[in-house]
Amino acid sequence: MLKKFFTAVGEYIILLGKSLQKPQKMRVFWKLFMREINDLGVNSFGLVIFTSIFVGAVVAIQMFNNFDSSSFPIPPAFVGYATKAVLVLEFSPTIISLILAGKVGSYIASSIGTMRVSEQIDALDIMGVNSPNFLILPKICACVIFNPLLIAISIVFGIGGGHLAGMLTGNWTENDYIVGIQMYMPNLFVYYAFVKTTVFAFIIATVPSYFGYNVKGGSLEVGRASTQAVVWTMVFIIISELILTQLILS
Repeated sequence: MLKKFFTAVGEYIILLGKSLQKPQKMRVFWKLFMREINDLGVNSFGLVIFTSIFVGAVVAIQMFNNFDSSSFPIPPAFVGYATKAVLVLEFSPTIISLILAGKVGSYIASSIGTMRVSEQIDALDIMGVNSPNFLILPKICACVIFNPLLIAISIVFGIGGGHLAGMLTGNWTENDYIVGIQMYMPNLFVYYAFVKTTVFAFIIATVPSYFGYNVKGGSLEVGRASTQAVVWTMVFIIISELILTQLILS
């Protein structure tokens, strides 16, 4: 088991080394890059916005209930501040990245895995094309560049969801919520959120690519590789979050 794990780590590092090289043809790379931006990023807008609005509303309601039941009086404006802090520090970077790991990760693993079992990757290698660079580098660039934008959008719509919850429930006023949103929050929190997002994006692009690239067998094995890719991507996201939190916030 341990030997298999270290073998997989070595294969992953070698695959990264082949992927992170200068593209052989920049025109082809840019075409693939723009396609991946659409497939991996733009197509995730709806899911990110929908999830963020409702979770932002839930977080705001929970914050209000906690503050309201506290023996120490807490001003209603802190509902807005707490909602913003939760979204920036944890929900948007981590939970949205885990959701994207399921959606984007399974797509990457299955698409590359299908190319492997249908021998399209073998054909690229025979033609002298650096197949890891050709297939994986556009996905890495698309995720690393576009995922922070998705997280920024998630934060904005999550805050909007909290505002919507206040309007519908009447538990806090619009003015109190806006005052809370405008309260000072350390710049380190925002830096921490986007550093996490960039690392998570790299994991989301590379781990499923490894599983898809090394799949052996037929369509059944592609399905299994997709499942393994999503599971291990989520595991590495959680582990890397612990490490980054210790390095940046401690």
